[in-house]
This record gives sequence, structure tokens and C-alpha cells, in this order.
Amino acid sequence: TCSVAQKELNNLERWKEEHRPGPIKLVPQRLGGKESEAQARQKQQMMLMQSKYQQKHKREEYVKAKKAAEEAEILKKKAIQREKAERLEVKKRQQEMQRREMFLEDQYYKTNELLNRLDLGLPRSDSCQIANRGPESTAW
Repeated sequence: TCSVAQKELNNLERWKEEHRPGPIKLVPQRLGGKESEAQARQKQQMMLMQSKYQQKHKREEYVKAKKAAEEAEILKKKAIQREKAERLEVKKRQQEMQRREMFLEDQYYKTNELLNRLDLGLPRSDSCQIANRGPESTAW
């Protein structure tokens, strides 16, 4: 197995030699644009400072957006609770009106019953009767 491994290594070395890239031929040119090194450094410094401010501004915007979202959520919850309270209030008012109607209806029937009893002069067993109806009894 050593001879096979050695043969493989020799083949690899030969392949590398055959496929070695040639020399790079580039036309020399001046890099860095038209500004001097001092200007480039100054521009870099300005960009660094601006990036700090931009990050700060971004953070503030994020906090503002988060607060606005929270405020909107709170307002939404308040609106829901207000709606529930209004529905409850309407329900209470309706129940109160029903109670009042039932009371007035009951009162009407009781009044009619009393007037009918007085008109007919028929005493009922559960009604209070005056013990003596003589001339000494006082009028209402």
C-alpha cells in the first residue's frame, strides 16, 4: 500500500506543476480615486461619526415605534372594556325598565283589584277588616 500511496502523491505533485497558474500581468494604475489620503481619512472619520448618530437615531425610532405600538394596544384594550361597560349599562337600563314596567303593571292590577273590591263591597279573607263600622269610627 505504500507504493500505491507514493505513486498517488507523485501524480498529485505532477498535476499541480502542470496546472500552476501563470504570472499575473496587470497594467499599473493609481488606486484610491482622486482624493488624497488625508481627505479619505477625514471622510472615513465623518462616516464613522454619522454612523454613530444614525444608530442612535435608529434606536430612538425603534423605541418610539415600540411605545406607539404599546399605546395602541392599550387604547384598543380600553376601547374593548369601554364597549363591554356600555353594553352592561344598556343591559342594566333594560332590566330596570322591565322591572319598572312590571311594577307599574302589577301596581295597576292591584289598584284595579282594590277598586273592584271596594265597588263590590265583598270582603276578602286576606284583606284587613275594620272591627267596628259605627258612627264613632273616623273617616280616612
